[in-house]
Amino acid sequence: MAAPEAAAAAPAPARTGRGGHTHEWLLLALVVAETAYFAYAGSNFFTTGNAGEVARASVEIGLLALALTAVILTGGIDLSVGSLLGLAAVLMGSAHRDLQWPIAAAALVGIGVGVGGGVLNAALVARLGVPPLIVTLGTYSLFRGIAEGFTGGIRNYTDFPPALLFLGQGRLPGGVPAQVPLLVAAAVFFWLLVHRTPIGRGVRAIGFSPEGARFAGIPVARRLSLVYVLSGAMAGLAAVVYAARLGQAKADAGSGYELFAITAVVLGGTSIFGGRGSVHGTLLGLVAVALLQNGLRLSDQPAELAGILTGVLLIGAIGANRLVAERSRA
Repeated sequence: MAAPEAAAAAPAPARTGRGGHTHEWLLLALVVAETAYFAYAGSNFFTTGNAGEVARASVEIGLLALALTAVILTGGIDLSVGSLLGLAAVLMGSAHRDLQWPIAAAALVGIGVGVGGGVLNAALVARLGVPPLIVTLGTYSLFRGIAEGFTGGIRNYTDFPPALLFLGQGRLPGGVPAQVPLLVAAAVFFWLLVHRTPIGRGVRAIGFSPEGARFAGIPVARRLSLVYVLSGAMAGLAAVVYAARLGQAKADAGSGYELFAITAVVLGGTSIFGGRGSVHGTLLGLVAVALLQNGLRLSDQPAELAGILTGVLLIGAIGANRLVAERSRA
């Protein structure tokens, strides 16, 4: 069945060729414009130290965005990643402080919670056929509710050991933030998965037509299960990085992260309707979102403006994707 699978996925490159490159050039122009404006308007924006801080603050959202790229390519969505990050963070903190587990074991608890949440989403979406928007909207509330109930809404886990704090606050030789290699490794993994494997071709084919993918012999349920489990695993890993960077874990950890991650993915050119997109586009979108948040803060703009402009970027990117899709069908 390999030949039908390749045939089903074959239209993807044709639809992401010239239009995809144009989108990425426009996004790169946006990044350059943001850099130029905030270098003028913001204090200490255009410095090596601030570049490191932008990279440091981008890792958690970047991990979520990379996983969401694969999810959205299938035509699905995962709104639960921010809530799952919060739940994984507090359970990791509890395992370390309340159960006195070594921090490495506690970190594995956090990642395991993320995988478990991904398995739940996968079972409901891939096995029971429930629409992913409904499933992940439900688990969005479920995971956050469990985290708030577990902590009473006020318990905050702190006093993490230096080994964990170094991951979030330390620097490697050359001044590189210690958590950045995790994002690089995840980016390489997802780029290879999406762009260089039959799994990636199958994921794109599902985004174009789930029924067509089934007739082509692609194991649709298994592919969907994989992307949702990977999304949960990245939420768990992001929880570890979050706790290491801030030195604390509480129930509201990761609030709003799903919005920023989805914005990075869609802004990077991945169609919200599925089938078209790229990992490198997502990374460019991540840079644009990160520069916006950092630049607004350093230029003393109102904190609410970051949310407003992120929403504007997301709506504009969805509209642009819709136009591209209609032109491709014409």
